[in-house]
Amino acid sequence: MRLTNLTDYALRQLMYLGQNEDRLCTIAEIAQYHQISQAHLMKVTHLLSKGGWIQTQRGKNGGMRLARAPEDINLGELVRYTETDLAVVECLGSGTHCILSGRCNLSNILKQALVQFLSYLDNYTLRDIIVPGSSPEQTISWPTKSMHSA
Repeated sequence: MRLTNLTDYALRQLMYLGQNEDRLCTIAEIAQYHQISQAHLMKVTHLLSKGGWIQTQRGKNGGMRLARAPEDINLGELVRYTETDLAVVECLGSGTHCILSGRCNLSNILKQALVQFLSYLDNYTLRDIIVPGSSPEQTISWPTKSMHSA
């Protein structure tokens, strides 16, 4: 399974905000830190704000912050929110018809794998992936070009 850039960027943004809970952060600073385009981050910000993950404040001294405590942001819930198509293979997608239907159990196995993947993520929160006492400058350097599909 491959997560989209949207999920990747959402996780990066939430981690950054979780490491800076005491202040408002801007799209420009997060984009610069992660070396991703501000345009992409604006889309992610809109989606996260709309979903109640972050709070935004407009204006000269504006920015964003987490809308929930990091320990209340569940990773499984976030992935379900940001991923629009969790079908691992085409035959799991909605409205598809596989010619092997009825003669192949792969789809059942992959469905269970997806359930287990998401269930595993349900055991973790944003707090679990933020290194305690760290600032963005101290965290592991993320790749500048994601290998995930958009």
